[in-house]
Amino acid sequence: MRRRKDPLWARLLTGFGLVLVMASGGTLATARTLIGQAEDSITQIDVIGGSGGAEQAEGNDIDGAVNMLLVGIDAREGDEDYRADTIIILHIPETHDQAYLISIPRDWMVEIPPNEEFEFPGATEKINAAFYYGSRLPGTGLEKRARGTTVLAATLREHTGIEFNGAAVIDFGGFHSIVHALGGVDMCIVERAESVHLGVAPDGKLVQGWYNDQVRPERLEGLPPGSVPLVHEPGCRSMDATRALDYARIRKSLDNGDYGRQQHQQQLIKAIVKKATSSGVLTDLGKLNELVDAAGEAFLLDTRRVPLADFFFTLKGVAANDLTLIKTNAGTFNVSAETGAEQLDAESLQMLQAAQDGTLTTFLIEHPQYIANSR
Repeated sequence: MRRRKDPLWARLLTGFGLVLVMASGGTLATARTLIGQAEDSITQIDVIGGSGGAEQAEGNDIDGAVNMLLVGIDAREGDEDYRADTIIILHIPETHDQAYLISIPRDWMVEIPPNEEFEFPGATEKINAAFYYGSRLPGTGLEKRARGTTVLAATLREHTGIEFNGAAVIDFGGFHSIVHALGGVDMCIVERAESVHLGVAPDGKLVQGWYNDQVRPERLEGLPPGSVPLVHEPGCRSMDATRALDYARIRKSLDNGDYGRQQHQQQLIKAIVKKATSSGVLTDLGKLNELVDAAGEAFLLDTRRVPLADFFFTLKGVAANDLTLIKTNAGTFNVSAETGAEQLDAESLQMLQAAQDGTLTTFLIEHPQYIANSR
């Protein structure tokens, strides 16, 4: 796998690209210095494979709409049974003045197409398993993540028609590093959420536990005596990296389960973008460099050979407030009466087709129920 220039949506996930442009005062020379730093630190690989869109020629602008596949995995030390815990499609219309985050339900039951190269015959499984089937062959962690994304992208293309312009893969540890580099983020919690990962010790310190789903009632275990699960109460507040990531991973205690978690993950991405493009970051060169380094260690990127600078300057008009959060199934479970499995309804599939056709903005005007609360 060879390195190549990388893209924009490191910026949409971390506020990264707009930071580079704005921090440079709009001057190409200074921006290129920061872009060069990013190119040296971010791992760039082929992950989309044959399911991606046509390569773009190098130039100063990018024509047409952009669809990027964003994948979050829970990669734990010593465990390479990778599954895609977070699947988001980043859509930017051809006007390049807006961006949409569309979360895909991880429990969506689909036909995962075969892949002869990866010795995979195909399967009927939840869509998050597509990443696992691509990554299960022996190899380095980098190779496994690349293959997993290839199979996941092919599966989404099969069921939505979307031709991806590229992809980004990040694990939860990478998200933690980015939020830590920012000094935390501002989040508005709209629903009480009890952690399944962290507890609070009697001295007020956070402690790591583990969630036992093999017993009834399911519970957080492994906490020191006297500790209780961390609870995120409603309200707006600044959150450090540990608390923000924990909140974005919770689904068990939410009324709407995984759909609630999808919204919280989208909120975290938007909070990262807003913090990264705030004056407190843009005027702090040390923090900028720390953010670039954190992003470089966190991401695997594939932009189909589009130069990094082209993404940045084409999309410099997209601000954090232009990032709209989108729900599939209008944010509710849609269980098949025949199979009992989660399915995308007909309107959600129309919405995804609109993303491919470049008509998503029109669809959302006609179907506002698919727009999530972005607080």
